[in-house]
Amino acid sequence: MKPQDPDTPRDLVGIGIGPSNLSLAALAHPLAELDTVFYEQRPHFDWHPGLLIDGARVQVPFLADLVTLADPTSPWTFLNYLRTRDRLYPFYFAEQFHTHRAEYDAYCRWVADNLPGLHFHHQVDAVRWNPERDIFEVDFTQLDTDGEAEALGRTYTRNVILGIGTEPHIPDPLRPLVDTPGVPVVHATDYLTHRDTLLTAGHITVVGSGQSGAEIFLDLLRSRPTGREQLHWIGRTPTFAPMEYSKLGLEHFTPDYTRYFHALPEPTRDRLVTTHWQLHKGIDAGTLAAIHDELYRRTLHGGWPDAVLTPGVRVRTAGRIATTRIELHLEHTEQNTRSRLTTDAVVLATGHRERNLDLILAGLDPYLRRDSAERPRVDEHFRLLLDPSVTATGCHAYVQNAERHTHGVGAPDLGLAAHRSATILNTLTGKENYPLPTRTAFTTFGLEPTPPRQTTHSTTIGTQRGTFVRLKD
Repeated sequence: MKPQDPDTPRDLVGIGIGPSNLSLAALAHPLAELDTVFYEQRPHFDWHPGLLIDGARVQVPFLADLVTLADPTSPWTFLNYLRTRDRLYPFYFAEQFHTHRAEYDAYCRWVADNLPGLHFHHQVDAVRWNPERDIFEVDFTQLDTDGEAEALGRTYTRNVILGIGTEPHIPDPLRPLVDTPGVPVVHATDYLTHRDTLLTAGHITVVGSGQSGAEIFLDLLRSRPTGREQLHWIGRTPTFAPMEYSKLGLEHFTPDYTRYFHALPEPTRDRLVTTHWQLHKGIDAGTLAAIHDELYRRTLHGGWPDAVLTPGVRVRTAGRIATTRIELHLEHTEQNTRSRLTTDAVVLATGHRERNLDLILAGLDPYLRRDSAERPRVDEHFRLLLDPSVTATGCHAYVQNAERHTHGVGAPDLGLAAHRSATILNTLTGKENYPLPTRTAFTTFGLEPTPPRQTTHSTTIGTQRGTFVRLKD
């Protein structure tokens, strides 16, 4: 990163330092012509620390690190991280295609600790377009070690990228639980922080039938005495369903499918998003097997474990009983029956949602193009569609992990992070810094293939079905 006069525009300012923007920063690092800086309000990098349960694994292979699928020669690969720790041979003999979640977190922290241009304890407050200078203004607050405001700052940039990630989702009927005093009610994101307290509760209910709910239920089950488990696991899905993990099913997480999805009409995209839940909200088959094995082991000497697993159930309302217990009002979606469940602690494994960009983008609202649902429109290069008065200057705003409505199920997937980052950098620089593959799936997702968009750096290639263009974003 070159020394920077505060009034001199940077080439790129990144907002948020999660895996997506960390991937972009790592791939931007060797591009000497780019002057970049990234801001994050947290004091350091961490990746869902409350869910780093012992033994839990990342659901994508280790090749889906920050950079490998765009540049396997990068110094920021997971394999190079292992090399710096003298762990290549142990990893080799472990034969683990899917790494431990805690290990992925440690790898990302290694990148964040060694990569220049990352500024933690910096909270971005606003992004504005300055029409007089034809430049973006980014206002930020520098925080002290206690998270209090220490100084205000402003930087100018030709391009900005938002990678602010997701936030815990609490469905409306469950919101009263969060403010219940004296009773442990935690979102899965904070599970490990409150685990010791949860284990002292007489009866524990886990709400949510995805991977996090399964991992937490398994961890609680393994930690409770046989015959006195007193656990209840409920979820809205009709079954505790395995994640779609067939090899052709996984091709929904390829750039080919992303291009196909982006080219579909908006109503079709919205309908498809709701049908893809088992591609990313299902449960790893190994986790389901481990739960069954643990339950079966407890029947070896007769009797059944004191654990109830009930899918197809939604929470209608929730409330407090006295000051020590919680009552969940349940409805079975298939039986159309209702009941009440009294419990001493609740873990809300209800997932995460994309953060609302409107607050941080309020300064760009007059220039922002929205779809029929008032969501920001995003082009195939992950750029927000802004007024031509902005884009004609060559300045753009990009988003990461906030474009599921335009790019499909793969938007938050770690396996597409490197490709997306490379696409953004190629587009931003107008150069093929990272050659990207022209085809990534055996599946052809439409009657006619959706070719990569042609740019000034494209090369024509032949195929059996016609002529396509190589993606040179």
